[in-house]
Amino acid sequence: MAKIVFGNHSSVLVPRKDRENINRFYVEILGGKLMQADPDRDFIRLGDDFFIAFLYGEVDDVNQLHRSARAIWLELKSDDVAATRQKILDSGLVQQLDVPDPHLYFQAPGGQCLRLVGIDEDLSFYEGTGTGPDMEKIKAALGKQSLKLNFEQR
Repeated sequence: MAKIVFGNHSSVLVPRKDRENINRFYVEILGGKLMQADPDRDFIRLGDDFFIAFLYGEVDDVNQLHRSARAIWLELKSDDVAATRQKILDSGLVQQLDVPDPHLYFQAPGGQCLRLVGIDEDLSFYEGTGTGPDMEKIKAALGKQSLKLNFEQR
């Protein structure tokens, strides 16, 4: 059986108007470090190795918070990504999310949004450094009122 652990990267889509309060809370109050900032996102490190990306946009329909892209995203790490991916999709218990990123994104029962990555994978992009997926495509996908749910197994 594949080893599975929670990762140290997370992200959340939030209203642009909340940026100042988010930075104040996570950096000033909790002692996090702002690793990278640009007009549409902030990467903040909490502690030695937990990173959260705040993606800013025009967010509405607050009533759908738990079933939308604005729910916090958790990261799962596996030492056998292919087998774990197939097991997750084969379960029939998740809704695969259509995010233009090479990782599997899905919504678990209860509404949690997760991304599956490799335990030894270079994830420096999600820490605000390094190169990674096409952010324009990701921002466009997240900019929709809600992510298109894809129930087909890829």
